[in-house]
Amino acid sequence: MIDETLTDQEQVRREKLDKYRELGVDPFGQKYEKSHDVSEILGLTKGKTNEELETLNLRVKVAGRIMAIRRMGKASFVNIKDRSGSIQGYIGIDIVGDRAYEVFRLADLGDIIGLSGRIMLTRTGEITIRVEEYVHLTKALRPLPEKFHGLTDVEERYRRRYVDLIVNDESRRIALLRPRIIRAMQNYFDSQGFVEVETSVLSPILGGANARPFVTHHNALDKDFYLRIATELPLKKLMVGGIERVYEIGRLFRNEGMDTRHNPEFTTVELYQAFGDLQDMRHLAENVLRETALKVLGTTQVPWGDKIIDLGSPFRWVSMVELVKEKAGVDFNQEMTFEEAKAIAKKHDIHVEKHMTGIGHIINEFFDKYCEDDLIQPTFVHSYPIEISPLTKMSPDPRFVERFELFVNGTEFANAYTELNDPLDQKERFLAQLKAKELGDEEANEMDTDFLEALEYGMPPAGGIGMGIDRIIMLMANQTSIREVILFPCMRDK
Repeated sequence: MIDETLTDQEQVRREKLDKYRELGVDPFGQKYEKSHDVSEILGLTKGKTNEELETLNLRVKVAGRIMAIRRMGKASFVNIKDRSGSIQGYIGIDIVGDRAYEVFRLADLGDIIGLSGRIMLTRTGEITIRVEEYVHLTKALRPLPEKFHGLTDVEERYRRRYVDLIVNDESRRIALLRPRIIRAMQNYFDSQGFVEVETSVLSPILGGANARPFVTHHNALDKDFYLRIATELPLKKLMVGGIERVYEIGRLFRNEGMDTRHNPEFTTVELYQAFGDLQDMRHLAENVLRETALKVLGTTQVPWGDKIIDLGSPFRWVSMVELVKEKAGVDFNQEMTFEEAKAIAKKHDIHVEKHMTGIGHIINEFFDKYCEDDLIQPTFVHSYPIEISPLTKMSPDPRFVERFELFVNGTEFANAYTELNDPLDQKERFLAQLKAKELGDEEANEMDTDFLEALEYGMPPAGGIGMGIDRIIMLMANQTSIREVILFPCMRDK
């Protein structure tokens, strides 16, 4: 019976299932013991002549997906691909026998097979498995995309990442590079005496950052919870509890727009160092990026798009007000009233929203408009206005706080504070945030009374930092879209 919803190729592949069973073969296979990955074989045989290979007598069992077939009557060549690379197999009916060759005749591109035999060189010098045992492992009921075009629709590549990984070596490279980068960062933090922890994803309070949350409902408690927008407050509670150097690599969720640098679900590392300050975070951020690049890429000169990012030289250290003066010609170090600042903003076509109640909000708008995109080489922008930094210790100038953000190629990579540990000051900051929320700021923090109580037990002076893992991977994988470095990014409906 023909299923009209299937293509001709899909129909033919389904019809083969009964033929496998007639030959006593399970179309979807059994356990298969491999002896080598393809990369191991290529490493063991690199540069060897056929005579040397005969002396070596390397016998292997590999498994992988069929990427090419060349049938020549009673002998054929296949190319299979495993997690580490591709290798050719030579299958002769005189070696594997009639029954195995009959099973092989049913093979299609995309099927998963096992090959067992001895390594040899073909006359063209290609490392090849002289197959002595052919084992069918899994029938692919859908054909792979056409070889030379693959998944040309970028949206489809993200939706069907499993196919993208099969046919696109670059996607596979990025997927395997990501855990190496994260592991290198973990190793660096561990070497500095930091302890990795896990904290709750569900939170009854909106706090730790200015962002719009996802809201969910807990039926048993009949209570709404937020998916966390930051890991900051629980990690600070752990410092109160005596874990002096602590970090967490975890998923955060922000109910905001999507573009080449933003996904509503993303990964960060947040890290806190008791008895430290902003300068400790500055050195840590610079060192972890430099050491990770050296360990994973072998260089600190990292290509990103059409730029070369220099992670080897000291990063620039400049205040937000200095940058605004440099780029826009406005000096916010001068004393001025809020009304005077609003008038300056109006002259520069900067709209002042209703919830923007201080000069600091206007300074930040100038920075966003005139400065951020020009920060190509790694730059620490420090001394942020107090109005936009509710969890941060004040600078000697009370208009500003001890905070920096790290920018690379116009993209924010990190956000760091000398942490606010005064519970009375913190309460006032929370109250200011509640007023901002009443005025329409949907991203303002809520009052976290449990955190305030923890601070009253005494949190040591500390430095803290959050770094965007996905953006670090974008840099080190030389990708300009966050969707390339997240295996299954959030997608709009077709």
